[in-house]
Amino acid sequence: MTNIPRTKEEAINQLKDLIMRSERSYDIDLIDRAMVLAGSAHEGQKRALGEDYICHPLAVAAILVEMGMDSETIAAAILHDVVEDTGVELSDLSRAFGENIANLVDGVTKITKMSFSTREEQQAENVRKMLLAMSEDIRVMIIKLADRLHNMRTSDGWSEQKRRDKARETMDIYAPLAQRLGISKVKIELDDLSLKYLQPDVYYSLVEQISDKKSAREQFIQQIVAEVREHIDNAGIKARVDGRVK
Repeated sequence: MTNIPRTKEEAINQLKDLIMRSERSYDIDLIDRAMVLAGSAHEGQKRALGEDYICHPLAVAAILVEMGMDSETIAAAILHDVVEDTGVELSDLSRAFGENIANLVDGVTKITKMSFSTREEQQAENVRKMLLAMSEDIRVMIIKLADRLHNMRTSDGWSEQKRRDKARETMDIYAPLAQRLGISKVKIELDDLSLKYLQPDVYYSLVEQISDKKSAREQFIQQIVAEVREHIDNAGIKARVDGRVK
């Protein structure tokens, strides 16, 4: 999980750093143009905690870079709120970035405008099927999952009721969708963040238990690493030995 940027400069630097470290062949010109348009369109807008609004789409794009998504998806993520929240029209995006990116933004906008009030599992399953069916390009759903993930990470500015409503929606709709798409890391974090707001006592109890177990496991792993390193050194082999809790 990347750090959560609180200023426009932090968000831009984080995204550029992740792109550079990814060693993938991104279309930097495309991404830069998306940042310029989104930065201008969202100028003066703030999020609930007071940070520049542009931090959100840039952070969503950063999540997608970590997931290994392509340049069009990254650009669409940066632009994903401009049609809904600013004066930019979909036709403006088509002219500036092409139909593919405009369609991605349009798909995310349509999903965002949908209102879910589902509690029963079968109803939630119907909503999940509908979302997948309306996403002609699966990248739309992946951008939306990254959007929801960042919103859940930064939900401190919401009212308690809104946090609980979004957490329930996330647990019923978005976390299972992430699992269906094979994005287990996102699914797990969405579940964790949802549990944090729906059942905080259970969440913090589990965090404490896992922390205690992880500490014991780390000590065990370091003991094994030391023994392996000793055998390798005695054999005259030059190698680095590491271990981690999984």
